[in-house]
Amino acid sequence: MNFVSVRSIALSTAGVIAAVSLAACSGKTETASAKPQAVAAASAPATAEPQLTKAPARVRVLTQDQYFNSLAYVFGPDARIDARFPPFRRTDGLLALGAAAAGVTASGVEKFQHAAQLIAAQVVDVRHRDFLVPCKPKSVMEADPACAAQFISATARLLYRAPMAPEKLATTVAAANEAAGKVHDFYRGLSFALEGVLLDPNFIFAAETGQPDPGNPGRLRLDPHSAATRLSLFLWNQLPDDTLLKAADRGDLNTKAGRAKIVDAMLANPRIEEGTRAFFSDMLGFDDFDSLSKDPMAYASFTGATAIDAREQTLRVIVDQLIKKDGDYRDLFTTRTTFLSPALAAVYRVPSAPGWVQTEFPEGSQRSGLLSQVSFLALHAHPARSSPTRRGKAVREQILCQKVPEPPANVDFSIVEDPKAVYHTARERVTAHLVNPVCAGCHKITDPIGLALENFDGAGQYRETEKGAAIDASGSLDGKPFKDAAGLGQALHDSPALTACVVRRAFSYGVGSPDTGGRDELMAYYNKAFSAQGYKFKGLLRNIALSDAFYTVTEK
Repeated sequence: MNFVSVRSIALSTAGVIAAVSLAACSGKTETASAKPQAVAAASAPATAEPQLTKAPARVRVLTQDQYFNSLAYVFGPDARIDARFPPFRRTDGLLALGAAAAGVTASGVEKFQHAAQLIAAQVVDVRHRDFLVPCKPKSVMEADPACAAQFISATARLLYRAPMAPEKLATTVAAANEAAGKVHDFYRGLSFALEGVLLDPNFIFAAETGQPDPGNPGRLRLDPHSAATRLSLFLWNQLPDDTLLKAADRGDLNTKAGRAKIVDAMLANPRIEEGTRAFFSDMLGFDDFDSLSKDPMAYASFTGATAIDAREQTLRVIVDQLIKKDGDYRDLFTTRTTFLSPALAAVYRVPSAPGWVQTEFPEGSQRSGLLSQVSFLALHAHPARSSPTRRGKAVREQILCQKVPEPPANVDFSIVEDPKAVYHTARERVTAHLVNPVCAGCHKITDPIGLALENFDGAGQYRETEKGAAIDASGSLDGKPFKDAAGLGQALHDSPALTACVVRRAFSYGVGSPDTGGRDELMAYYNKAFSAQGYKFKGLLRNIALSDAFYTVTEK
């Protein structure tokens, strides 16, 4: 083997990445169901866990956050990763589900290569090598097969989520040795080999495999290492740590007692906060913050820092309520407890204080629940004005799992966009759509929700009038009327569709597969347990992670 072939480890691996990408994309593309199944499923809870008939093993590309989180675990939190990967296509309400239908393009391979080179160079530089490489070579100017093997086998085990095959280890060590001999530098040789490990599909893709399930003849379950990977991506949004991999090596995930011990430890680990933030960032469409902009003439107080902090505010509230307090999921939509930063204080029109400060809005305030926070209000509005339709659509689709049909191609917007038209408030504007038969079908299921949030402008600032006219914020949700944003939050709190939606999203997110039918009984089973436990989100995660369905795979 010559020196050029050492460098080509990464390049040849890139070809394998492309091949795996094509295999991952060759299946039928899943689409979101147009039917809100949640309420029906919740109304007839099962008494025993149903079995799934469609649960294919998945091949998923790691998301950008999973990739970053995993490298930070293996190489330390100060590892600098200079890469940005394109998002997946949102499927059944979640970007994470697009990972199973995504490939890696040529430009994507280049980004992975650049990231691998950067990380490998950092690992072996003089600042990091003493604590990231667990052994010292006999000479820094020569190859040391034993030390190289020790480092590569330990590192690849974490990145691949399983021990490295002996023949692959031998080949990689040989490459490191030859490179070290050519450049007279043990650590440079090691970095070339590490690049290949970081570009290997075994790291970049989470490829699941099944094995016969002794407890259910004729059925399959994930093998222990696939199960550990699925579980860790679900709860922590990163690859398994050393403890979880050792549990997989022992087969602990194959027993209910072993599984319960592992899941409880994972739920008690601080990494559960990162997993929770990742799930809700996806469910609430926070990737849209990357392209969010507001008209500075209309909203001078809304800056780039405001957008960043608005996202963080909502995630802090979610983690505080669901993880730290282990509270009721429904209370996210009525709570007056929040966190404010100086950038947000200007929008909320409250006194500013350094850093993040926990704040309680007073009784009677319309700042009640997630829907009254800047993140939701600003994301689902126009650059220079609010949008009851966008906000109502977001509630239906993101919060209640109910698909709103796309507008027909022949919609006439001239009625509401006519500069000569005298519409003082959003209610007057959308009423023009409600009387138009072409538009009324969709607007009737979105606007009565979104109009309840009209006391907040397009940047999320509170107001009582629009163009000098008093705002009427009354509305209704599936026949339940309310008079304002706080009433909408309470109506959502009391809606069975709210909790059924988060159950459905959580399971789909965890298994990496959209709901294409056949899950109604299982969702009813989870809904019943969720209700019995007081709608505790950690309890929902535990129920899913301990269920047989979470680990079941089928032939197709």
